[in-house]
Amino acid sequence: MSHSIYQWLSLVGIIWLQSFNGTNTDFPAYSSQLKKLLSISQFQLNSLAFASDAGKLLGWFSGVAANYLPLPVVLIIGATLGLIGYGVQFLYVVQKTSHLSYVHIFLLNVLAGNSICWINTVCYTSIIKNFPVDPQVAVGLATSYVGLSAKIYTDIVDVISSSNDATAKAKNYLLLNSILPLIVSLVTAPILFKDVVSNNKENNGNILQIGFTIMFLVTIVTGVYSVIGSLGWKNVVQSPLLYAFGLSVLLIVVPLMIPVGVKIGKFLLKWWRTMKESKIFNLSMMEDHQSANSTQESNPDVDVEMNELKEVIAQDSISSGFSGHDSGFRVQGPVEPISTSKEDIGVKVMVRRVEFWLYFFVYMFGGTLGLVFMNNLGQIAESRGQSSATTSSLVSLSSAFCFFGRLLPSLVHHFSGDKYMISTTTSIATLMTPISATFYLLAFNSSIVSLYISTVIIGLCIGSFTSISVSATTELFGTKNFSINHNIVVGNIPIGSLVFGTCAALLYEKKKKKSDHMNMMNICMGAECYRTTFIIWGCISLLGTVLAFVLYLRTRKFDQQKQLRI
Repeated sequence: MSHSIYQWLSLVGIIWLQSFNGTNTDFPAYSSQLKKLLSISQFQLNSLAFASDAGKLLGWFSGVAANYLPLPVVLIIGATLGLIGYGVQFLYVVQKTSHLSYVHIFLLNVLAGNSICWINTVCYTSIIKNFPVDPQVAVGLATSYVGLSAKIYTDIVDVISSSNDATAKAKNYLLLNSILPLIVSLVTAPILFKDVVSNNKENNGNILQIGFTIMFLVTIVTGVYSVIGSLGWKNVVQSPLLYAFGLSVLLIVVPLMIPVGVKIGKFLLKWWRTMKESKIFNLSMMEDHQSANSTQESNPDVDVEMNELKEVIAQDSISSGFSGHDSGFRVQGPVEPISTSKEDIGVKVMVRRVEFWLYFFVYMFGGTLGLVFMNNLGQIAESRGQSSATTSSLVSLSSAFCFFGRLLPSLVHHFSGDKYMISTTTSIATLMTPISATFYLLAFNSSIVSLYISTVIIGLCIGSFTSISVSATTELFGTKNFSINHNIVVGNIPIGSLVFGTCAALLYEKKKKKSDHMNMMNICMGAECYRTTFIIWGCISLLGTVLAFVLYLRTRKFDQQKQLRI
């Protein structure tokens, strides 16, 4: 099997891994049951949500392991950690084990959250190695599927659950979270054993262009299908099984057609080259024939025929990206991987760079803060008097636009090309501005319309931010130590989640005590519940916007040099 086929098979395998790796996104589906079983407060329940993010603090272990172990081994280790983290919780829910305290559940969630880092490290590292020419497009395609994880698990639970019993569904969620990532990891591990970086002849720009374009179409169709299902189309079909079958076809069967299409494309390309070489050979024979008869009277008809043939071959060669020489044809344009980083540096050097701390806090004040907003979206809607149906609609909306936000940067980069390439620091600074403006909109406008608009904007920006962050890490600190460096960078997520989430919870409790609308449900009602929080978040994200602009200024010279090289 050729390198190109393995290259696209690896991307399909990574898409499968990403689709089932967002196990922390379905936590709300069974958190209420855990709350009852453990008899804990809402604050302690929020701490369990933080525990999953806290696992990212130890994510750098996966980066170190990726430097010394084969990627399939790192992948299986990560899936095994998830099996333990969620599997033990499943056994506790079904009462097959006892004496699990709150601390035990907290640590199990930390372990489960850490397992996600191991699988992500394998995915990112594999993409960067296998698509060195244009890794940003491949990363954006693969990571966008994380946004569908909660939707995928929900659809499977709807199929296998025969009732609406919360305990039964909690068991199914925990069971699926523990075994599905492991099953997918075992399936995809053999693909990752092979180093699939293509050589110059096989890594053809036209094949990559066609393959990525088809993958984008498949991804967009899959996202639209999932969004329609979230908005109630399953009720029209009247069959969760039929809907889940359609989604499985889009996730599993259709992506496998891409390697087949690449194989067909390579065959057609080889046939096209053979035809071109045949034309050149015939032209050479005609020239030899003319040379042998140079002493004779020239034939005007032969000269005209030869000139026309030369012109046709020259035009075809230019239009198809080939040039005719005695040695055959060669691909025009840059096929070698373009250096996209200033230099490859390790952790010790990275943490002493001003750019690292600027990037670290920009990520915390932008991407992480948006994630905290998403985690509190249910209580925000509840405080504004919205029903549970509205809350579900908002959550589905945020997930959908987060999916498309993850896809958007690579989509723009793929179709705009190098001619209109925008640096990652410029993109990050651009995304920070609407995030800050959205928090002020929420603070001073309590209508449901503003809440929907804000959810869409933040979901879109956070999805884009997450996708761009992978390219930003390689652009700022190189690819050699990416697996460790990026896990250090995303360590800001649990820190920001703890700080911003705790701040919001304390302000919520304070407002609840002062509220005149307090009821037997012990909740805070009214726009004032989160107004102070939104103002503080707006100021923090505004500071992040300033830091992002400073980061852009410090890296602008390098970006200009890279544009000149391109």
